[in-house]
Amino acid sequence: MICGASTNGLVGTHLIPAAHDHGIPEVRAAGLLAIMGMFDLAGTTASGWLSDRWDNRRLLAWYYALRGLSLLFLPFALGAPGTALWVFAVFYGLDWIATVPPTVKLATDAFGSARAPVMFGWIAAGHQVGAAVTALTAGWMRTTLGDYQVAFWASGGLCLVAALLALQVRRPAAARAAALGTPVPVLD
Repeated sequence: MICGASTNGLVGTHLIPAAHDHGIPEVRAAGLLAIMGMFDLAGTTASGWLSDRWDNRRLLAWYYALRGLSLLFLPFALGAPGTALWVFAVFYGLDWIATVPPTVKLATDAFGSARAPVMFGWIAAGHQVGAAVTALTAGWMRTTLGDYQVAFWASGGLCLVAALLALQVRRPAAARAAALGTPVPVLD
């Protein structure tokens, strides 16, 4: 849910209106989304490579922490458009969908290759619920408070919580045993 709340529910829906609120033309704001998309391709590809080689819990923690920090920075970047906004677009873009490969890997490790697709379907459903709730509440906050600052900060804070939660994911018994070098009993 936090992933959806911090990506398409917030940035995908509200970045252009937030930029417009700060005097940034819509076409330039849309250009920021395009830059984010280009860097997302690189970030997600690298994430897939890293997911095969590193602890996916730690990768998720890093990705969510960095996404959270970028969202905490966004109100400042919007207040001083220029280089800071482009830095946000590149930094956030590298992270946008980078969470998918380690999430798929963790779901497969935890539930097995036969059940992982169904579990990932439920994860995707939760993602969309988080996106929908955030799209609504961020719009409400903007209407009520006059800007998106609290919405960006709240989502950034949620990402930092997600980083901590990712570290709490337990490793499956087989992965723990392999890390310790002990054999895993096979039950039929």
